[in-house]
Amino acid sequence: MPSTQPFDVIGVGFGPSNLALAIALEEQAENGARRARSLFLDRQTDYHWHGDTLVSQSELQISFLKDLVTLRNATSRYSFVNYLQQHGRLIDFINLGTFYPCRMEYSDYLRWVATHFSDQCQYGERVERIEPVNNGGGDIELLDVISVDSHGREHRRRTRSVVVGTGGTPRIPTVFQGLRDDTRVFHHSQYLSRINQQRCARGEPMRIAVVGGGQSAAEAFIDLNDSFPNVRVDLVLRSEVLKPADDSPFVNQIFAPENTHLFFDQPETERERLISEFHNTNYSVVDLNLIEQIYGIFYRQKVSGKQRHAFRCRTQVLNASSQEHGVRLQMRDIATGQEEAHHYDAVILATGYERKSHKALLAPLAEYLGDFDVERSYRVRATPALKAGVFVQGFSEANHGLSDTLLSVLPARAWEISEALLANAEAAEQRAESQGLKETAA
Repeated sequence: MPSTQPFDVIGVGFGPSNLALAIALEEQAENGARRARSLFLDRQTDYHWHGDTLVSQSELQISFLKDLVTLRNATSRYSFVNYLQQHGRLIDFINLGTFYPCRMEYSDYLRWVATHFSDQCQYGERVERIEPVNNGGGDIELLDVISVDSHGREHRRRTRSVVVGTGGTPRIPTVFQGLRDDTRVFHHSQYLSRINQQRCARGEPMRIAVVGGGQSAAEAFIDLNDSFPNVRVDLVLRSEVLKPADDSPFVNQIFAPENTHLFFDQPETERERLISEFHNTNYSVVDLNLIEQIYGIFYRQKVSGKQRHAFRCRTQVLNASSQEHGVRLQMRDIATGQEEAHHYDAVILATGYERKSHKALLAPLAEYLGDFDVERSYRVRATPALKAGVFVQGFSEANHGLSDTLLSVLPARAWEISEALLANAEAAEQRAESQGLKETAA
Protein backbone atom coordinates (compact mmCIF):
# COMPACT_ATOMS: atom_id res chain seq x y z
CA MET A 1 0.00 0.00 0.00
CA PRO A 2 1.22 3.52 -0.70
CA SER A 3 2.31 5.80 2.11
CA THR A 4 -0.45 8.03 3.49
CA GLN A 5 1.82 11.07 3.12
CA PRO A 6 2.43 11.80 -0.55
CA PHE A 7 5.74 12.94 -1.96
CA ASP A 8 5.89 16.39 -3.46
CA VAL A 9 7.73 14.89 -6.43
CA ILE A 10 8.92 11.52 -7.64
CA GLY A 11 11.54 11.58 -10.35
CA VAL A 12 11.68 8.65 -12.76
CA GLY A 13 15.34 8.08 -13.59
CA PHE A 14 18.33 9.61 -11.86
CA GLY A 15 20.48 10.60 -14.81
CA PRO A 16 21.97 14.09 -15.22
CA SER A 17 18.57 15.73 -15.72
CA ASN A 18 16.96 14.60 -12.48
CA LEU A 19 20.27 14.87 -10.64
CA ALA A 20 20.29 18.56 -11.61
CA LEU A 21 16.72 18.77 -10.33
CA ALA A 22 17.77 17.33 -6.95
CA ILE A 23 20.37 20.11 -6.69
CA ALA A 24 17.81 22.76 -7.64
CA LEU A 25 15.33 21.55 -5.03
CA GLU A 26 18.02 21.63 -2.35
CA GLU A 27 18.98 25.17 -3.33
CA GLN A 28 15.33 26.22 -3.26
CA ALA A 29 15.09 25.04 0.35
CA GLU A 30 18.35 26.79 1.25
CA ASN A 31 16.92 29.99 -0.23
CA GLY A 32 13.87 29.78 2.02
CA ALA A 33 11.41 27.98 -0.21
CA ARG A 34 9.53 24.82 0.70
CA ARG A 35 11.74 21.78 1.36
CA ALA A 36 10.31 19.31 -1.07
CA ARG A 37 9.66 15.73 -0.05
CA SER A 38 11.26 14.08 -3.05
CA LEU A 39 12.30 10.63 -4.23
CA PHE A 40 14.08 9.46 -7.37
CA LEU A 41 13.77 5.94 -8.78
CA ASP A 42 16.41 4.43 -11.04
CA ARG A 43 16.53 0.97 -12.59
CA GLN A 44 20.32 0.73 -12.28
CA THR A 45 21.66 -0.92 -9.14
CA ASP A 46 24.08 1.96 -8.60
CA TYR A 47 25.03 5.16 -10.38
CA HIS A 48 26.34 4.79 -13.94
CA TRP A 49 26.18 7.24 -16.82
CA HIS A 50 26.66 5.68 -20.26
CA GLY A 51 28.76 3.07 -18.47
CA ASP A 52 28.70 0.56 -21.34
CA THR A 53 30.01 3.10 -23.85
CA LEU A 54 32.85 4.73 -21.92
CA VAL A 55 35.78 3.64 -24.06
CA SER A 56 39.10 5.32 -23.41
CA GLN A 57 38.74 7.61 -26.45
CA SER A 58 35.39 9.07 -25.34
CA GLU A 59 35.48 12.77 -24.58
CA LEU A 60 32.70 15.08 -23.48
CA GLN A 61 31.46 17.17 -26.38
CA ILE A 62 30.61 20.28 -24.36
CA SER A 63 32.59 22.41 -21.93
CA PHE A 64 33.00 21.19 -18.34
CA LEU A 65 31.53 24.55 -17.29
CA LYS A 66 28.19 23.28 -18.61
CA ASP A 67 27.91 20.92 -15.69
CA LEU A 68 24.88 20.32 -13.45
CA VAL A 69 24.87 23.74 -11.82
CA THR A 70 27.62 26.22 -12.77
CA LEU A 71 25.68 28.21 -15.38
CA ARG A 72 23.08 29.00 -12.71
CA ASN A 73 25.23 29.05 -9.56
CA ALA A 74 28.97 29.25 -10.15
CA THR A 75 29.70 29.00 -6.41
CA SER A 76 27.84 25.71 -5.94
CA ARG A 77 29.57 22.88 -4.09
CA TYR A 78 28.23 20.56 -6.82
CA SER A 79 30.27 22.12 -9.64
CA PHE A 80 32.74 20.15 -11.73
CA VAL A 81 35.51 22.48 -10.55
CA ASN A 82 34.77 21.65 -6.92
CA TYR A 83 34.70 17.95 -7.82
CA LEU A 84 38.22 18.32 -9.20
CA GLN A 85 39.33 20.22 -6.11
CA GLN A 86 37.87 17.59 -3.78
CA HIS A 87 39.67 14.84 -5.67
CA GLY A 88 43.03 16.65 -5.79
CA ARG A 89 43.09 16.99 -9.59
CA LEU A 90 42.30 20.67 -10.19
CA ILE A 91 45.86 21.67 -11.12
CA ASP A 92 46.32 18.51 -13.19
CA PHE A 93 43.14 19.22 -15.14
CA ILE A 94 44.19 22.82 -15.76
CA ASN A 95 47.48 21.51 -17.13
CA LEU A 96 45.58 19.48 -19.72
CA GLY A 97 44.62 22.77 -21.36
CA THR A 98 41.17 21.59 -22.43
CA PHE A 99 37.53 22.42 -21.81
CA TYR A 100 36.52 18.83 -22.60
CA PRO A 101 37.07 16.14 -19.94
CA CYS A 102 36.87 12.50 -20.88
CA ARG A 103 33.43 11.01 -20.36
CA MET A 104 34.86 8.55 -17.85
CA GLU A 105 35.78 11.47 -15.59
CA TYR A 106 32.48 13.22 -16.17
CA SER A 107 30.66 10.02 -15.27
CA ASP A 108 32.68 9.90 -12.05
CA TYR A 109 31.69 13.53 -11.38
CA LEU A 110 28.01 12.63 -11.74
CA ARG A 111 28.46 9.66 -9.43
CA TRP A 112 30.16 11.94 -6.88
CA VAL A 113 27.22 14.35 -6.96
CA ALA A 114 24.73 11.48 -6.73
CA THR A 115 26.31 10.24 -3.49
CA HIS A 116 25.19 13.49 -1.85
CA PHE A 117 21.57 12.55 -2.61
CA SER A 118 21.72 8.84 -1.85
CA ASP A 119 18.97 9.17 0.77
CA GLN A 120 16.63 10.51 -1.93
CA CYS A 121 17.23 7.80 -4.52
CA GLN A 122 16.06 4.21 -4.66
CA TYR A 123 18.26 2.22 -7.06
CA GLY A 124 17.38 -1.09 -8.64
CA GLU A 125 13.73 -0.26 -9.29
CA ARG A 126 12.20 -0.14 -12.76
CA VAL A 127 9.16 2.12 -13.02
CA GLU A 128 6.37 0.29 -14.86
CA ARG A 129 3.63 2.91 -15.05
CA ILE A 130 2.18 6.08 -13.52
CA GLU A 131 -1.50 5.99 -12.61
CA PRO A 132 -4.07 8.59 -11.52
CA VAL A 133 -5.47 8.37 -7.99
CA ASN A 134 -9.20 8.72 -8.49
CA ASN A 135 -11.14 9.52 -5.35
CA GLY A 136 -14.67 9.23 -6.60
CA GLY A 137 -14.65 10.89 -10.01
CA GLY A 138 -13.39 14.35 -9.04
CA ASP A 139 -10.13 16.09 -9.85
CA ILE A 140 -6.90 14.07 -9.91
CA GLU A 141 -4.74 15.55 -7.15
CA LEU A 142 -2.31 12.63 -6.75
CA LEU A 143 -0.51 10.04 -8.84
CA ASP A 144 0.69 6.54 -8.02
CA VAL A 145 4.13 5.55 -9.32
CA ILE A 146 4.38 1.78 -9.66
CA SER A 147 7.82 0.18 -9.80
CA VAL A 148 9.30 -3.32 -9.63
CA ASP A 149 12.53 -4.11 -7.81
CA SER A 150 15.20 -6.67 -8.70
CA HIS A 151 13.35 -9.35 -6.73
CA GLY A 152 10.16 -8.84 -8.70
CA ARG A 153 8.36 -7.07 -5.87
CA GLU A 154 5.97 -4.28 -6.82
CA HIS A 155 6.07 -0.93 -5.05
CA ARG A 156 3.39 1.77 -5.19
CA ARG A 157 4.23 5.32 -4.08
CA ARG A 158 1.98 8.37 -4.09
CA THR A 159 3.04 11.84 -5.24
CA ARG A 160 1.76 15.30 -6.13
CA SER A 161 4.04 15.54 -9.18
CA VAL A 162 6.22 13.31 -11.32
CA VAL A 163 9.24 14.27 -13.40
CA VAL A 164 10.07 11.74 -16.10
CA GLY A 165 13.74 11.82 -17.09
CA THR A 166 14.33 8.35 -18.52
CA GLY A 167 16.49 9.43 -21.45
CA GLY A 168 16.66 7.86 -24.88
CA THR A 169 15.79 4.32 -25.91
CA PRO A 170 18.15 2.53 -28.34
CA ARG A 171 16.88 2.82 -31.90
CA ILE A 172 16.92 -0.53 -33.69
CA PRO A 173 16.35 -0.15 -37.46
CA THR A 174 13.49 -2.21 -38.89
CA VAL A 175 15.84 -4.43 -40.86
CA PHE A 176 17.47 -5.62 -37.61
CA GLN A 177 14.29 -6.06 -35.56
CA GLY A 178 14.23 -9.81 -36.21
CA LEU A 179 17.73 -10.22 -34.73
CA ARG A 180 17.04 -8.80 -31.26
CA ASP A 181 17.75 -12.21 -29.69
CA ASP A 182 20.97 -12.78 -31.62
CA THR A 183 23.89 -12.15 -29.24
CA ARG A 184 26.07 -11.23 -32.23
CA VAL A 185 23.94 -8.15 -33.02
CA PHE A 186 23.73 -5.41 -30.40
CA HIS A 187 23.23 -1.68 -29.99
CA HIS A 188 26.18 0.57 -29.14
CA SER A 189 24.57 1.32 -25.75
CA GLN A 190 25.73 -2.20 -24.75
CA TYR A 191 29.13 -1.92 -26.37
CA LEU A 192 31.61 -2.73 -23.58
CA SER A 193 29.72 -5.59 -21.95
CA ARG A 194 28.80 -7.22 -25.26
CA ILE A 195 32.16 -6.82 -26.98
CA ASN A 196 33.84 -8.47 -23.98
CA GLN A 197 31.68 -11.55 -24.66
CA GLN A 198 32.96 -11.85 -28.24
CA ARG A 199 35.88 -13.95 -29.44
CA CYS A 200 38.03 -10.89 -30.03
CA ALA A 201 38.21 -10.38 -26.26
CA ARG A 202 40.15 -13.66 -26.20
CA GLY A 203 42.50 -12.52 -28.94
CA GLU A 204 40.75 -14.41 -31.74
CA PRO A 205 40.17 -12.81 -35.17
CA MET A 206 36.75 -11.41 -36.03
CA ARG A 207 35.07 -9.42 -38.75
CA ILE A 208 32.70 -6.81 -37.34
CA ALA A 209 30.33 -4.34 -38.98
CA VAL A 210 29.67 -0.99 -37.29
CA VAL A 211 26.45 0.46 -38.70
CA GLY A 212 26.07 4.23 -38.35
CA GLY A 213 27.79 7.48 -39.22
CA GLY A 214 27.76 9.44 -35.97
CA GLN A 215 29.89 9.91 -32.87
CA SER A 216 29.11 6.48 -31.41
CA ALA A 217 30.07 4.70 -34.62
CA ALA A 218 33.35 6.62 -34.78
CA GLU A 219 34.23 5.83 -31.16
CA ALA A 220 33.42 2.14 -31.62
CA PHE A 221 35.54 1.97 -34.79
CA ILE A 222 38.56 3.54 -33.14
CA ASP A 223 38.26 1.36 -30.04
CA LEU A 224 38.05 -1.80 -32.12
CA ASN A 225 41.06 -0.67 -34.15
CA ASP A 226 43.16 0.16 -31.09
CA SER A 227 42.07 -2.53 -28.62
CA PHE A 228 41.60 -5.58 -30.83
CA PRO A 229 44.40 -5.99 -33.42
CA ASN A 230 42.81 -9.17 -34.81
CA VAL A 231 39.51 -7.46 -35.64
CA ARG A 232 38.60 -6.29 -39.15
CA VAL A 233 35.94 -3.59 -39.17
CA ASP A 234 33.55 -2.46 -41.89
CA LEU A 235 32.20 1.01 -41.12
CA VAL A 236 28.78 1.03 -42.82
CA LEU A 237 26.97 4.36 -43.30
CA ARG A 238 24.33 5.82 -45.59
CA SER A 239 26.15 9.14 -46.00
CA GLU A 240 28.93 9.81 -48.49
CA VAL A 241 31.28 10.90 -45.71
CA LEU A 242 31.62 11.25 -41.96
CA LYS A 243 30.32 14.75 -41.26
CA PRO A 244 31.97 17.01 -38.65
CA ALA A 245 29.95 18.45 -35.80
CA ASP A 246 29.59 22.22 -36.01
CA ASP A 247 30.67 23.46 -32.60
CA SER A 248 31.84 26.89 -33.69
CA PRO A 249 31.23 29.80 -31.26
CA PHE A 250 28.33 31.53 -32.99
CA VAL A 251 26.51 28.26 -33.67
CA ASN A 252 27.01 27.16 -30.07
CA GLN A 253 24.96 30.15 -28.96
CA ILE A 254 21.80 28.27 -29.94
CA PHE A 255 22.38 26.07 -26.87
CA ALA A 256 22.38 29.02 -24.45
CA PRO A 257 19.54 28.67 -21.88
CA GLU A 258 17.99 32.00 -22.86
CA ASN A 259 17.47 30.70 -26.40
CA THR A 260 15.02 28.11 -25.08
CA HIS A 261 12.45 30.82 -24.40
CA LEU A 262 13.06 32.40 -27.80
CA PHE A 263 12.63 29.04 -29.54
CA PHE A 264 9.49 28.19 -27.58
CA ASP A 265 7.80 31.42 -28.68
CA GLN A 266 8.30 30.70 -32.39
CA PRO A 267 5.49 29.28 -34.56
CA GLU A 268 5.73 25.56 -35.26
CA THR A 269 6.96 26.02 -38.84
CA GLU A 270 9.84 28.22 -37.66
CA ARG A 271 10.79 25.71 -34.95
CA GLU A 272 10.98 22.98 -37.55
CA ARG A 273 13.15 25.17 -39.77
CA LEU A 274 15.56 25.93 -36.93
CA ILE A 275 15.90 22.27 -35.96
CA SER A 276 16.59 21.36 -39.58
CA GLU A 277 19.10 24.19 -40.01
CA PHE A 278 21.13 23.22 -36.96
CA HIS A 279 20.68 19.46 -37.19
CA ASN A 280 24.41 19.02 -37.83
CA THR A 281 25.27 20.29 -34.36
CA ASN A 282 23.98 17.11 -32.70
CA TYR A 283 22.82 14.35 -35.05
CA SER A 284 24.79 12.04 -37.37
CA VAL A 285 27.97 14.05 -36.88
CA VAL A 286 31.42 13.31 -35.46
CA ASP A 287 34.02 15.37 -33.64
CA LEU A 288 36.60 16.58 -36.15
CA ASN A 289 39.54 15.03 -34.26
CA LEU A 290 37.94 11.57 -34.52
CA ILE A 291 37.30 12.04 -38.24
CA GLU A 292 40.96 12.90 -38.68
CA GLN A 293 42.01 9.81 -36.72
CA ILE A 294 39.79 7.54 -38.81
CA TYR A 295 41.00 9.10 -42.06
CA GLY A 296 44.57 8.52 -40.90
CA ILE A 297 43.84 4.85 -40.23
CA PHE A 298 42.52 4.32 -43.75
CA TYR A 299 45.34 6.33 -45.29
CA ARG A 300 47.99 4.21 -43.56
CA GLN A 301 46.25 1.13 -44.98
CA LYS A 302 46.84 2.52 -48.46
CA VAL A 303 50.48 3.20 -47.68
CA SER A 304 51.06 -0.31 -46.34
CA GLY A 305 48.98 -2.01 -48.99
CA LYS A 306 47.32 -4.07 -46.25
CA GLN A 307 43.58 -3.55 -46.05
CA ARG A 308 42.31 -4.37 -42.60
CA HIS A 309 39.19 -2.20 -42.42
CA ALA A 310 36.64 -1.05 -45.00
CA PHE A 311 34.78 2.26 -45.29
CA ARG A 312 31.40 1.41 -46.81
CA CYS A 313 29.80 4.80 -47.38
CA ARG A 314 26.50 5.55 -49.20
CA THR A 315 25.41 2.03 -48.21
CA GLN A 316 21.91 0.87 -47.31
CA VAL A 317 21.40 -2.38 -45.41
CA LEU A 318 18.53 -4.12 -47.20
CA ASN A 319 18.36 -7.32 -45.18
CA ALA A 320 19.99 -8.86 -42.12
CA SER A 321 19.81 -12.57 -41.36
CA SER A 322 21.26 -14.83 -38.72
CA GLN A 323 23.25 -17.80 -39.97
CA GLU A 324 25.19 -20.58 -38.30
CA HIS A 325 28.60 -19.00 -38.79
CA GLY A 326 27.70 -15.33 -38.70
CA VAL A 327 25.33 -12.54 -39.65
CA ARG A 328 24.63 -11.91 -43.32
CA LEU A 329 24.01 -8.34 -44.44
CA GLN A 330 22.59 -7.67 -47.88
CA MET A 331 23.69 -4.16 -48.82
CA ARG A 332 23.08 -1.76 -51.69
CA ASP A 333 25.24 1.08 -52.95
CA ILE A 334 22.79 4.00 -52.92
CA ALA A 335 24.58 5.76 -55.79
CA THR A 336 24.96 2.84 -58.22
CA GLY A 337 22.22 0.46 -57.08
CA GLN A 338 24.70 -2.40 -56.97
CA GLU A 339 23.95 -5.01 -54.31
CA GLU A 340 26.28 -7.40 -52.49
CA ALA A 341 26.23 -9.55 -49.38
CA HIS A 342 28.82 -9.67 -46.60
CA HIS A 343 29.14 -11.96 -43.60
CA TYR A 344 30.17 -10.72 -40.16
CA ASP A 345 30.95 -12.33 -36.83
CA ALA A 346 29.20 -9.43 -35.06
CA VAL A 347 27.24 -6.30 -35.92
CA ILE A 348 27.24 -3.15 -33.75
CA LEU A 349 24.28 -0.82 -34.25
CA ALA A 350 25.43 2.77 -33.66
CA THR A 351 22.01 3.90 -34.82
CA GLY A 352 21.06 6.46 -32.20
CA TYR A 353 18.19 6.75 -29.77
CA GLU A 354 14.45 7.37 -29.73
CA ARG A 355 12.66 9.64 -27.26
CA LYS A 356 9.32 8.04 -26.50
CA SER A 357 9.67 6.04 -23.26
CA HIS A 358 7.69 8.70 -21.36
CA LYS A 359 4.56 7.93 -23.35
CA ALA A 360 4.55 4.28 -22.27
CA LEU A 361 5.02 5.19 -18.60
CA LEU A 362 2.27 7.81 -18.74
CA ALA A 363 -0.18 5.74 -20.79
CA PRO A 364 -2.63 5.37 -17.84
CA LEU A 365 -2.93 9.19 -17.91
CA ALA A 366 -3.55 9.40 -21.65
CA GLU A 367 -7.12 10.70 -21.30
CA TYR A 368 -5.77 13.72 -19.40
CA LEU A 369 -2.58 14.38 -21.40
CA GLY A 370 -3.76 14.32 -25.00
CA ASP A 371 -0.88 14.53 -27.49
CA PHE A 372 1.79 15.19 -24.82
CA ASP A 373 2.28 18.84 -25.72
CA VAL A 374 4.59 20.53 -23.19
CA GLU A 375 4.33 23.94 -21.54
CA ARG A 376 7.26 26.33 -21.20
CA SER A 377 7.82 25.00 -17.64
CA TYR A 378 8.23 21.45 -19.07
CA ARG A 379 4.88 20.46 -17.60
CA VAL A 380 2.81 18.32 -19.94
CA ARG A 381 -0.39 20.14 -20.87
CA ALA A 382 -3.37 18.41 -19.29
CA THR A 383 -7.12 18.70 -18.97
CA PRO A 384 -8.34 20.81 -16.01
CA ALA A 385 -9.19 17.64 -14.06
CA LEU A 386 -5.51 16.65 -13.72
CA LYS A 387 -4.21 18.84 -10.91
CA ALA A 388 -1.17 16.63 -10.24
CA GLY A 389 1.91 17.81 -12.10
CA VAL A 390 3.47 15.78 -14.91
CA PHE A 391 6.85 17.11 -16.04
CA VAL A 392 9.32 15.71 -18.57
CA GLN A 393 13.04 16.23 -19.13
CA GLY A 394 14.61 15.43 -22.48
CA PHE A 395 11.41 14.85 -24.46
CA SER A 396 10.64 18.40 -25.64
CA GLU A 397 13.00 19.08 -28.52
CA ALA A 398 10.17 19.97 -30.88
CA ASN A 399 9.07 22.97 -28.79
CA HIS A 400 12.11 23.71 -26.58
CA GLY A 401 14.92 23.31 -29.12
CA LEU A 402 17.90 21.10 -29.89
CA SER A 403 19.46 21.66 -26.46
CA ASP A 404 16.63 19.74 -24.79
CA THR A 405 18.39 16.36 -25.10
CA LEU A 406 21.82 17.76 -24.23
CA LEU A 407 23.63 18.75 -21.04
CA SER A 408 23.75 22.45 -21.92
CA VAL A 409 20.49 23.58 -20.31
CA LEU A 410 20.35 21.27 -17.28
CA PRO A 411 20.85 23.94 -14.57
CA ALA A 412 18.28 26.38 -16.00
CA ARG A 413 15.72 23.69 -16.85
CA ALA A 414 16.01 22.07 -13.42
CA TRP A 415 15.40 25.43 -11.73
CA GLU A 416 12.35 26.17 -13.86
CA ILE A 417 10.88 22.75 -13.10
CA SER A 418 11.65 23.09 -9.39
CA GLU A 419 9.75 26.39 -9.24
CA ALA A 420 6.76 24.93 -11.06
CA LEU A 421 6.47 21.76 -9.02
CA LEU A 422 6.91 23.59 -5.70
CA ALA A 423 4.13 25.96 -6.74
CA ASN A 424 2.02 22.92 -7.63
CA ALA A 425 2.66 21.37 -4.19
CA GLU A 426 1.66 24.59 -2.43
CA ALA A 427 -1.51 24.88 -4.51
CA ALA A 428 -2.39 21.25 -3.77
CA GLU A 429 -2.10 21.82 -0.02
CA GLN A 430 -4.22 24.96 -0.24
CA ARG A 431 -6.93 23.05 -2.10
CA ALA A 432 -6.78 20.27 0.48
CA GLU A 433 -7.07 22.77 3.37
CA SER A 434 -9.94 24.53 1.64
CA GLN A 435 -11.74 21.24 1.12
CA GLY A 436 -11.16 20.34 4.77
CA LEU A 437 -12.67 23.64 5.91
CA LYS A 438 -15.70 23.09 3.72
CA GLU A 439 -16.25 19.62 5.12
CA THR A 440 -15.88 20.94 8.70
CA ALA A 441 -18.40 23.72 8.06
CA ALA A 442 -20.82 21.20 6.60
